[in-house]
Amino acid sequence: MLGFARTLRAAGVAASPDRVEAMLAAIGALDVLDASAVYWAGRLTLCSGPDDLERYDAAFAAWFSGEAPRLRPAPADRTQVVVSSSAPLEAGSADGGDDDPSDVAGQASADEVLRHRDVAELTVAEREEMRRLFALLRPASPMRPSRRRRPSAHGSVHASRTVRRALRDGGEVARLLHRRARPRPRRVVLLIDVSGSMSPYADALLRYAHAAVRAHPAATEVFTIGTRLTRVTRELRLRDPDKALAAGGAAIPDWSGGTRLGEVLKAFLDRWGQRGTARGAIVVVCSDGWERGDTGLLAEQMARLRRLAYAVVWVNPHKGRIGYEPLTGGMRAALPSLDAFVAGHSLAAFEELTGVIARA
Repeated sequence: MLGFARTLRAAGVAASPDRVEAMLAAIGALDVLDASAVYWAGRLTLCSGPDDLERYDAAFAAWFSGEAPRLRPAPADRTQVVVSSSAPLEAGSADGGDDDPSDVAGQASADEVLRHRDVAELTVAEREEMRRLFALLRPASPMRPSRRRRPSAHGSVHASRTVRRALRDGGEVARLLHRRARPRPRRVVLLIDVSGSMSPYADALLRYAHAAVRAHPAATEVFTIGTRLTRVTRELRLRDPDKALAAGGAAIPDWSGGTRLGEVLKAFLDRWGQRGTARGAIVVVCSDGWERGDTGLLAEQMARLRRLAYAVVWVNPHKGRIGYEPLTGGMRAALPSLDAFVAGHSLAAFEELTGVIARA
């Protein structure tokens, strides 16, 4: 039964451990040799929605009866949604006449598994697929109210517009006109550690930064940190991700070098942050926290950054590992000044980071 649950997860059914435990409890109360009882016990406990039923039936028949799965063709709109997030169709199948729905479902399942893989442990082929998935990211920008106001059905009364409307109507105030603050994107500043200890994750972090810059070029700033500070916002504005990363790599002089977070953060605040780049912004520091310099200086600069920024988020790729604890000197110095501490080891972790930034 546990092997059957693993097969379901590979097929795209979210057979979580609690659902598997409920399935085993249900089968224990029934006749395990009754195929119908086993079928309904698994269907009622492992399936979370109508989309899981067809995959469950195919996996059940293949696992217990040895039958090859035969999936019914998916509806046209559902197939279109899945294909848009998978690899491009070959030229010979552009009309979709020879496509196999099981291939589409398998590709979607493979993408789902790849989303949770550690980017430092991927093969060359998996890295190429991960680059395609990163290109599909659309990081959302948090909004903030501005001083500019626009007409609205609700909000404060717009006195001048109300009076002008009344004058056109013969001096009678027929109704009150309102206005409210116009929301504007809040600036997001990404500080990406490109030192030697972060080299397995630097490519993924810069690809996420490229997606953020492409989505909101006027409200996103990107810097790399290591032994010195480098602004790479202009290079990451190129449309092609590979060309953008190549231009950014050429502009970074301290790639895979050492780490002096306190000194580099002080340089950022003195030159950029204090002048307005970090003021009222969401600052995201992407680093593993290894500090070769003075941790006291790092704690002082993090407290200074916390006073300037609207929110401070720290992304550590090692946080996604089981049993991780922030024991390095840099992380212990930075933790008191953080609003959020998230992982950054997989595509799913970056999607979670997008939600954290949007809700800040």
